[in-house]
Amino acid sequence: MRQKYYLALTTEEWRLMIEFLNNLRNRFISEGKYTDAVDEVLIKVANAKTKRFKITEWRT
Repeated sequence: MRQKYYLALTTEEWRLMIEFLNNLRNRFISEGKYTDAVDEVLIKVANAKTKRFKITEWRT
């Protein structure tokens, strides 16, 4: 069974993640390496659903 991971990203963090993955993919292409894993993650991040939620701070 595969584990699922969830990330809570702001719009800026989401944009930076896509930019980083694209740069990594371009570097792999220039080095002649396979990009299958990076492509898979890039597609998942780019097509991820957005969900709004509130963050509350707990103080003791």
